[in-house]
Amino acid sequence: MLDIAVIDDPASATVALDPVRSRLLAELVEPASAAALATRVGMPRQKVNYHLKALAAHGLVRESEQRRWGGLTERLFVATASSYVVSPGALGPVAADPRRATDRLSAGYLIALAARVVREVGALWRRAEQAERRLATLSIDTEIRFASASERAAFTEDLTRAITTLVARHHNASAPGGRDYRLIVMAHPRPADPARKDRHASQE
Repeated sequence: MLDIAVIDDPASATVALDPVRSRLLAELVEPASAAALATRVGMPRQKVNYHLKALAAHGLVRESEQRRWGGLTERLFVATASSYVVSPGALGPVAADPRRATDRLSAGYLIALAARVVREVGALWRRAEQAERRLATLSIDTEIRFASASERAAFTEDLTRAITTLVARHHNASAPGGRDYRLIVMAHPRPADPARKDRHASQE
């Protein structure tokens, strides 16, 4: 089972986004039969079987094993991934595209960049999996708190300067056999976390 799978087929996305089928996917992190699922979700087994067939047809679940009970065979299913992401590519021409953004400091442009990451890396990862190869990537995720807007602006200038210098040092446009990489740096306000706010208040 994959940790995460990227769905870029519109029909598969529609299947996965159905509330009932999404619930079944969540339940199938561990193998289960249609009868067991029917009990958990409170649905007739026939309906569960119908939804399982749709999920299996789009590669979202697979049969994991078969068990014999007397003269009956019980089939167990499991999700093909622990979690799923719908690629913007599933939306076709209306998918977010940073090339259409006019304001590169806007939230819309940041979202379009993130959408492109999902679309491109999802496709590259799928090809790497098929070739049984590892896809080389780099991710850095951290948090920073600014005392003021001016400090945020100063940090932006320093970061831009540092990245420009680093890229100029390592970029080799004429390297034979070299491979191009995208480098994207993003920053956005951290969503409010009530639990974290209360914790800070108790420490003051």
